[in-house]
Amino acid sequence: MTPSSIARLDFTNEAVAQWAPTHPRHSNWPVVYVLDESTRGASKANDRRLTDVYVGESRNAVTRMRQHFDSPDKQHLNTIRVILDDRFNKSACLDLESSLIRLLAGDGAYRVLNRNDGITEGDYYDRELYRETFRDVFEQLRRDGVFTRSIPEIENSDLFKLSPFKALTPDQAIAVEDIFEGLFKDLKSGSNSTIVIQGEPGTGKTVVAIYMLKLLVDIAGTARAEDFDSDTMFADFFVPENRELLTGLRIGLVVPQQSLRESIKKVFRKTPGLDPAMVMTAFDVGSSDEDFDLLIVDESHRLNQRANQPSGVQNKNFSDITKKLFEVDDTSKTQLDWIRAKSTHQIYLLDAEQSVRPADIPFEVLRALADDAKSRHRHYPLATQMRVQAGADYVAYVRGMLAVPAVGDARRAPVAEKFDGYDFRMFGSVAEMRAEVLRKEEETGLSRLLAGFAWPWKSKNDKTAFDIEVDGQQFRWNSTQKDWIASANSTNEVGSIHTVQGYDLNYAGVIIGPDLRYDTEKRRLYVDRDSYFDKKGKENNAVLGKTYTDDDLLRFVRNIYAVLLTRGVRGTFVYVSDPALREYLRSYIPGTAAPEYP
Repeated sequence: MTPSSIARLDFTNEAVAQWAPTHPRHSNWPVVYVLDESTRGASKANDRRLTDVYVGESRNAVTRMRQHFDSPDKQHLNTIRVILDDRFNKSACLDLESSLIRLLAGDGAYRVLNRNDGITEGDYYDRELYRETFRDVFEQLRRDGVFTRSIPEIENSDLFKLSPFKALTPDQAIAVEDIFEGLFKDLKSGSNSTIVIQGEPGTGKTVVAIYMLKLLVDIAGTARAEDFDSDTMFADFFVPENRELLTGLRIGLVVPQQSLRESIKKVFRKTPGLDPAMVMTAFDVGSSDEDFDLLIVDESHRLNQRANQPSGVQNKNFSDITKKLFEVDDTSKTQLDWIRAKSTHQIYLLDAEQSVRPADIPFEVLRALADDAKSRHRHYPLATQMRVQAGADYVAYVRGMLAVPAVGDARRAPVAEKFDGYDFRMFGSVAEMRAEVLRKEEETGLSRLLAGFAWPWKSKNDKTAFDIEVDGQQFRWNSTQKDWIASANSTNEVGSIHTVQGYDLNYAGVIIGPDLRYDTEKRRLYVDRDSYFDKKGKENNAVLGKTYTDDDLLRFVRNIYAVLLTRGVRGTFVYVSDPALREYLRSYIPGTAAPEYP
């Protein structure tokens, strides 16, 4: 394909008027353009400061620019870059527009002013050839200072992975469309509503949660027809009636995990219309003096029931909030009950098999929530695997592998499979696995060691101490709970379940510790309680009078390892501490070689 060219001019009527007659395609040809707020007169990319940026596509660049001159939220922009190519068509321009929006949002240097009313991911003739041209366009824009990082660096960032500017999968798009149709009907009639979105790891539950929140604020804030493309996926929702229904509504996103919550707040700081204050804990919701019209709850399986909290202050808060909402300190009330009491509409995103602590909402409560939503036709399953390149079968395979039936159990053991194109390997040496993870970090980035909580956290109080000692190798647990994966020393540390749940890695090296073992006589997995060091992960619930058996604990530990083994997009490496479990898993995980086991 012929190289694309980029025309750069001032964002003024005079400049566009001078440029318009210099070529007929300026007013009659599909183009993509970038409007930004560059420092005038800068001659070098690193001298230029971009604050806001907007990407669009049009068949008539001149007319479209004149429309933008009248847009109040673009008055401060001062530079136009028009991307021209002899072979551009409408489909290619929509694809390039979507690609640039996603990459700009992930770069993190600017606020992207676009709305996410339906970023395209449609196929078309010679798409791969056009995408080669897109990479050339990206590099031209990067040289001109529009981008600050390479594509791999951007795609590895949380800003990119958690951005609201996503092309939804078909099942995600169908769910969002149906949810919004029902939500606007409920808002109009004044009815309450409860919606459940259910999906395995990697099906994009968090992406959908963020996308929906951004779409709602865009619908509420769009007053002018020219502010969005009427051909986009969710264009029918951008009508005055819906805007009025959303006016003044109090909306929030509840995220139980601290690390994921902080990462989402970073995205919201960069996104017009979204505010980090929208991202809350269940405690924030329960203690708020105001009620909410809509709460979207991500990772709902990590909401808490009444249990001993990590701090005495939180124990008191749990009691105080329950009294405030229900007049008495009813210990049967959970954070799920708080959210119901504090909001008119709720959207829960969940996967009950990712519950990893006794304090989490009980499995039977989550099942009842999902069953009730199904009975009212407000239940939406997500099936398309967005994370693991091995596909959805890999998630089921891992869960089946860790749920091997005991002798006499009617269930069948899983059949060993191979996943072409996915690097799934067992290592006989943790040193070799560590070296491979570091090699992958050099090649692709975003490669980390992870482990179950099978070693005490000594380094929490003694920074010189090592926590994990395996095969003569020493490691420390994650030195931060917030955004550990992107932290400076993460490649030299080991991440726990509480720092990686909800995140993607390119490659994950998972150490299965001595907390999970295999009984060769009964042919079943079992938990070694004494080798499991998450105090809150095995603590009995004195408040509710619950005692957790080893079988109860086994369910949590298996869930933990299932989550860790489904973090890797391109591959998962495994080292197993228990010799019997290692031998059992060799039937399911290819080895690097025939290792000599101790």
